[in-house]
Amino acid sequence: MHVIVSKKELIRVLARCQGVADKKSTMPVLANVLLETIDDGLKLSATDLVLAVSGKIPATVETPGLVAVGAKDLFDRVRMMPEGDLEIEVKEGSITTLRATTTARRYTIHGVPGSEFPSLPSPAGEEWVELDASVMSRLINSSHFSISTDETRPHLSSALFELEDNRVRMVTTDGHRLSKMEIRTPEVSGSATMLIPLKGIQELRRLSEEAIGASTNDEPAKIKIVQSGPNVHCELAGFRFSVKLVDAQFPPYHQVIPAQSENAIRAPRGLLSDALKAVSLAASDRTGGVKLTLSDGTLRVESESPEAGEGFDELSVDYTGETLTIGLNAKYFLDVLSAISDDEVILGLSGELDPGVIRPGGDGEDRDYLAVVMPMRI
Repeated sequence: MHVIVSKKELIRVLARCQGVADKKSTMPVLANVLLETIDDGLKLSATDLVLAVSGKIPATVETPGLVAVGAKDLFDRVRMMPEGDLEIEVKEGSITTLRATTTARRYTIHGVPGSEFPSLPSPAGEEWVELDASVMSRLINSSHFSISTDETRPHLSSALFELEDNRVRMVTTDGHRLSKMEIRTPEVSGSATMLIPLKGIQELRRLSEEAIGASTNDEPAKIKIVQSGPNVHCELAGFRFSVKLVDAQFPPYHQVIPAQSENAIRAPRGLLSDALKAVSLAASDRTGGVKLTLSDGTLRVESESPEAGEGFDELSVDYTGETLTIGLNAKYFLDVLSAISDDEVILGLSGELDPGVIRPGGDGEDRDYLAVVMPMRI
């Protein structure tokens, strides 16, 4: 194989591939990126057998072929090359030479035959759904923080992604809190339900944000999605991305969301967030719990611990009624407030042992967001 490529294009795709390549696997080949010539350029691919990503870049193909090369090794060496075009040449034994075209700098890397690289999954002809990348980004940014990081509980260390006629939805829960974001999208037809693992959500978030950053107002970034067998496939920002879906039952989230709350309190999001951050400094390191006490027109935020002493603050809220107290994890509450952009939030509270429901105070017609945080004994 012998190709000439732009450093700028090569490192852009390599950065994404080396982030997916599995350096700790018992299969050494998974630490590699596959370089493969195609009709109009060079295709780069990487996989850890759960995620797979590939991207194409323009290239002058002198000799076609394919080779698998250490992803991090190649990325580090390309990064040190001068700007401009680079030559990649593979000789017998998969010995790969990376050479600058404008200086004498070059590297030699010992690769492996491309035939040893595992084949990547591909969709089997199903119909693709197209969304604005900004819609996917909003779904993930509003819910990713309540995905469990415990990989022994796959039904919780994943996000439920649902497509219905004219709407998309993402729901996540770690057993202590739940987030649900729903957006109306006229371009969606049909229905699908997918359980996407955390690492897939993280990669999809990065790709979506990268696509949005490279787009223009005249041509917003799009993402194409299709479920095929055990995988979901996405195309955006010039990349083909696939992830193996979780084969588990997501918790029945409708049963977790209270049908209604006895009290709906409207509060300024920024002031509430500042109060929680300040008072949580004195909360227990183990539980992170704070106590919220509601009385006429006032919300008091308190914390105490044997190690850190006490913290206290209060703010004015739109509430009239009996005094109500509830304990909540401050970090869980702050995560939700960070995901909301509205100036006000609505807190749905019923009692000290009932879940708290948090919604944006000015929800638009095109979206529906809520979070549920389980109470704590303080």
